[in-house]
Amino acid sequence: MAYNTIYMTNTDVKALLRSIPPMEELLNADWAAEFNARMGREQVKTIIAETIDAIRHELSHAVHDADDGMHPKAPVGELIAIRAVALLKMKASSTLKQVVNATGVVIHTNLGRAPLAGEAVRAVSGLAGGYNTLEYSLEKGGRGGRNSHVEWLVCCLTGAEAALVVNNNAAAVLLALSVVAAGREVVVSAGELVEIGGSFRIPEILAFSGARMVIVGCTNATRIGDYRDAITENTAVLLKVHPSNFRVEGFTASASREELGELARGRGLVFMEDLGSGLLCQLGVSFAREEPTVRACLEGGAGLVTFSGDKLLGGPQLGVIAGPRVLVEKMRGHQLCRALRVDKMCLAAFEATLRLYLAGRQGEIPVIRMIEMGAGETLRRARGLCRRLKEMGRASKRGDFVVEVVEADGVIGGGAFPTDLLPGFGVGLRCSSHSAEKLAAAFRAADVPVITAIRGEQVILHVRTLLDGEERVIVAAFAGLLGGKGL
Repeated sequence: MAYNTIYMTNTDVKALLRSIPPMEELLNADWAAEFNARMGREQVKTIIAETIDAIRHELSHAVHDADDGMHPKAPVGELIAIRAVALLKMKASSTLKQVVNATGVVIHTNLGRAPLAGEAVRAVSGLAGGYNTLEYSLEKGGRGGRNSHVEWLVCCLTGAEAALVVNNNAAAVLLALSVVAAGREVVVSAGELVEIGGSFRIPEILAFSGARMVIVGCTNATRIGDYRDAITENTAVLLKVHPSNFRVEGFTASASREELGELARGRGLVFMEDLGSGLLCQLGVSFAREEPTVRACLEGGAGLVTFSGDKLLGGPQLGVIAGPRVLVEKMRGHQLCRALRVDKMCLAAFEATLRLYLAGRQGEIPVIRMIEMGAGETLRRARGLCRRLKEMGRASKRGDFVVEVVEADGVIGGGAFPTDLLPGFGVGLRCSSHSAEKLAAAFRAADVPVITAIRGEQVILHVRTLLDGEERVIVAAFAGLLGGKGL
């Protein structure tokens, strides 16, 4: 920010400092009353004191921003009120807000990843405000297990003998390795030492679990013989990791799941696969045909499979371990399991999501619906939204906005299929009097923030990632822009 500064004399500064109202007067001002009720008087007092300290500091340097309205003769009390109210409004508002995802990224990590299906939302809402059977058995009239609410469903859908749910996939990998490989060796391909999001790195997870990593092969080529040659009497696990957020192309080679499974069984080892995204059904897009489901991994030879609940599966954030009962039971009794467990709302959402798969209704899951949405459907929706925005622009008699239907390819996101696009359409907005960055910021400042994409000088509104009814929210936000809100 560029500052237009005013320089003040020592006399000016002293006069302004003396004019700062007493704290009691500020706390009892009309503008503070609302916040006293919402936040408590002591918190309001603290924020006002912080505001006063900041102004004192600025005055002590005898330099201030002229745009702030403070000059040698300006009432300091007014400036304190303006700044304190702005800060109080920010502190009094929830920072976790609902937004409209118009970015075209289906599984958007920064925007909460997978939106839940209506069935899952209703399941959470139905029990969040009261008591429930989280760890209570109605049949026994006593203590039950929280994992029992979803284990049978996971096993039905994946073919696993047993399953365990923890708070995310990184936790699933950590717990599994801590149980089956602590103090022993884990053999993993050099081409699968992935980092996801900067905090999940396979080498570090292995080290934290107490296992020793044995790297085999090369970045682009690892064959079954490389695994076979690396096995020693201290080897416990052959680990396969889904590349998720990157692709190696050109001359490549990798050991198949069937080969690894056969080798592990023959040597009495555990073959563990970190599938990551947790696909439970085949997706109706051509580039995803080779992506394995959890069931395919288990049937193909994997002994243990770990995966996420909030990526391609389309449920809440959690991690699942699926595999033989003898191994899962050991994990269930491990001390880490309690530390990594999920709560009642997460389990309710996951159970409802799994039941949609069980009933063959996965098309009701937003992530699945968005991924499988054809280009023709996105064109129809884009035309409808474009028409409404154009009508509003004409009614406002503003001639500086250009609204048009544009090609707008989406992506799955969440580390899945990083090089593949979902062909589609969206709405492009251009304003001759404001930059695309300014328009995007104004959309974010709407009552319900709209998160857009930017391409050149256009703001792009992807319709693929809009939930039902969110076109109305975009129209309302655009009405605000036309009226000058945020611009």
